[in-house]
Amino acid sequence: MVVILGLTGVFGKMISLEAIHLVWYRMGIACITLMIFLIFTKQLKSFSKKNFFELLAVGGLVTIHWLCFFESIKVSTVSIAVVCMATSSLFSAIIEPLFFKRKLLSYEIIMSIIVLIALIFVMGAETKYIMGYFYGILAALFGTLFTLFNAKYIKKVGAAQITMIEMLSGVLIISAILIYKQDYMVFTSLISLNDFYYLAILAILCTAMVFVWMTEIMRHITPFSLIMAINLEPIYSILLALLIFGDDELMSVSFYIGSCIIIGVVFLEGYLKNKH
Repeated sequence: MVVILGLTGVFGKMISLEAIHLVWYRMGIACITLMIFLIFTKQLKSFSKKNFFELLAVGGLVTIHWLCFFESIKVSTVSIAVVCMATSSLFSAIIEPLFFKRKLLSYEIIMSIIVLIALIFVMGAETKYIMGYFYGILAALFGTLFTLFNAKYIKKVGAAQITMIEMLSGVLIISAILIYKQDYMVFTSLISLNDFYYLAILAILCTAMVFVWMTEIMRHITPFSLIMAINLEPIYSILLALLIFGDDELMSVSFYIGSCIIIGVVFLEGYLKNKH
């Protein structure tokens, strides 16, 4: 799952659309794909109105998460955007115990602080991309929030249904924003074939399929463990970005040292969880 997620940042860079248009198409195609799947499997109407409207609200968090993530890529690099996502573990370690009314685990807090220190070290080396870090960390915060809500709803609603409703929410929210801004590009203009192909892969493989998968996994592991596993995404994204975009993605030595520390903490968390 995380290997496929690693492609998200690369496709975000390759698609020529602005972040808001990119997210609209991504969520729209994903929503249609999941709707067809739910109709085919006769699951489309098997949830309550209360859950439907609550999940529409959670979809707002998903929308903000992706808008910030792709904006981070557009104003900086793929590498910076995906490394910032590692701060999700810090947010999760603090917010998850409040959410599920469990004790704060000291080693989760310690590892999250190490991740944060490593990120500060990385940021100090790449100050010219400060807005990239800002949007990246915001994306991590909202990504943590919607992951925690999904962990709550997976006990009541199917993973595909949760994802479809959240994608629908994003399409409605962004459509309203675009209409307010009098930006009708997504409604009146055709996109290039290249952008369409990349969007189709991004929406169907990296969104519809992975989001359902990711939500289903939370029947078996905690949101913190899932978020720590997703922190491995920078490995794949950074390597792919270097191969595809070359020097544009080349960062300082400090960046890679800090990234290695973050990734090392992810492996350590997995080891401690298994040992426990």
